[in-house]
Amino acid sequence: MIPFNRPYVAGRERQYLTEVVESGQTSGDGPFTRRASTLLTALVGAPSVLLTTSCTHALELSALLLDLRAGDEVIMPSFTFVSTANAYVLRGAVPVFVDVRPDTLNIDERAVEAAITPRTKAIVIVHYAGVPCEMDAILKVAKHHRVPVIEDNAHGLGATYKGRPLGSMGALAAQSFHATKNVQCGEGGALVLNDDRLRERAEIIREKGTDRSRFFRGQVDKYRWMDLGSSYLPSDLLAATLTAQLEAFDDIQRQRHAVWDTYHAELAGWAADRGVTRPTVPAGAEHAAHLYYLLMPSLDERQAMLRHLADAGVQATFHYQPLHSAPAGERFGRTGPGGCPVTDDVADRLVRLPLYAGMTEAETAQVVGAVRAYAPR
Repeated sequence: MIPFNRPYVAGRERQYLTEVVESGQTSGDGPFTRRASTLLTALVGAPSVLLTTSCTHALELSALLLDLRAGDEVIMPSFTFVSTANAYVLRGAVPVFVDVRPDTLNIDERAVEAAITPRTKAIVIVHYAGVPCEMDAILKVAKHHRVPVIEDNAHGLGATYKGRPLGSMGALAAQSFHATKNVQCGEGGALVLNDDRLRERAEIIREKGTDRSRFFRGQVDKYRWMDLGSSYLPSDLLAATLTAQLEAFDDIQRQRHAVWDTYHAELAGWAADRGVTRPTVPAGAEHAAHLYYLLMPSLDERQAMLRHLADAGVQATFHYQPLHSAPAGERFGRTGPGGCPVTDDVADRLVRLPLYAGMTEAETAQVVGAVRAYAPR
């Protein structure tokens, strides 16, 4: 069975983990926390980043930095992972779910403006599959209404929009280093701070509401409880694994793009003949090769394709279920004007194919052959 995902080992993880253990400093903000942060800052092109224990925690940190209150509204796509909504619901905010574009499956910028009210306090966008959202239009709307944009960039590390790295355009951005992501440390994340004035407070929130980071830098003679906060700082063991991955980033991306490009080229004719839609990458955008999907003509064909691939030794899967119609989505949020018909449609038809660094040409060819062999029953 070709797995849907296989975590990649860059090569220096074991060495770096051994260094951390032997140093005796396994808690956060150690040497590898600093090394990984430096590498990530350069990669994203932001003033600074703070490593977190997950992308979920990075989003929660953003909600705390925004000082959200009960009844505040946060616009976001319905087609996303639950963490995008949970982070703001935990602060009492109301997620306002809007639809996605049928081409990129990214948030529809026209739906964003239609959903803004006097209670809107933030716009959270998701670069689905590592393909950039239409950032010029979104940032223009946000600026006009004086609302910050938060980039949920869990999929998009290394991708660019008109030459700008994803994660560098919103006021804040959240990164994921989960085992399913391009760069991973099992569980991990980062908050990208594109306004460096937010760093000091973000550090305090990340360190359980204390100024402990300033104390260890010698800036204060003791640390105290300063603000709201929680334990969002990852161990240096996680940072060591992440450092090894970030150092191999270019090689990881080369391997992932090779698989993505093979799928896209080899399945073009097959998809056109059968009414299957492949991913769209707009002009001026460079994607991150995070995932490769097919949009089947119907839910029945999606299910039949998944069964067919499993029988052929290929582990494929579907993706997000709409948040606006989920039990918690109906309880905590509301749907923006016009509803989410595209989200409802694509969520039922999407198939994700295996894609990971280290995937061999033979494995890629097996997946392509299995897809091409599919015949509707």
